[in-house]
Amino acid sequence: MTFLKRSLKKVPFIGNQLINIIWSIKKLFLNVNSSEEYWENVYKSGGNSGQGSYNRLAEFKAEVINEFLVKQNIKHCIEFGCGDGNQLELIKYPSYTGLDVSPTILQICIKKFEKDKTKSFFIYDSLSFKDNHTIFKADLTISLDVIFHLVDDAIYTKYMTDLFNSSTKYVIVYSSNYDTKKEHHEKDHFFTKWVEMNKTDWKLIEHIPNKYPFDKQNPDLTSKADFYIFEKGI
Repeated sequence: MTFLKRSLKKVPFIGNQLINIIWSIKKLFLNVNSSEEYWENVYKSGGNSGQGSYNRLAEFKAEVINEFLVKQNIKHCIEFGCGDGNQLELIKYPSYTGLDVSPTILQICIKKFEKDKTKSFFIYDSLSFKDNHTIFKADLTISLDVIFHLVDDAIYTKYMTDLFNSSTKYVIVYSSNYDTKKEHHEKDHFFTKWVEMNKTDWKLIEHIPNKYPFDKQNPDLTSKADFYIFEKGI
């Protein structure tokens, strides 16, 4: 796949389009029994975090988050689902901890940011994560393009619990916000309702619609996700 990608990129105009088509077809045959297996297979096969972490969507997310970091004087952020680090390169976190389910992609991130002492990376296994000593604690936790990839309800519930429990003040979620049935490696969740029912000390303080709302004619450069910002104890 790596050799094929290098070769196709040399083809004028259509090289990258062919790569995206081939990768989209390949993803249909990956093991999708769980979110963890899916993403580890994606990254082992040479894939990345998806179009939402690249191009204008990545720039839009970075714009919103960077403005929030400055406005709220954020000191430390924990991201639940850091992915391949492309989005991370655009965001100016003073101190950052990245968690992910994929050992493969964490090794890539560790190498990519090996000279950056403000960043740390750890494996995240939601069902094996119990932080009674508040080792993972920050004034901001963040979830970008993750929730609709959580196809198992128990893992979704634990992920949401860990996301909110690990923050002392703010949570930022970038996701769709409605319920759908599982389809391949995706299942949308009406997560703001979950927060209302399970995290009553948290309030939604801002909803920022996507600058590029989903268009089925242009799926790679548009998104079904919006920003939702929560604050604790207001």
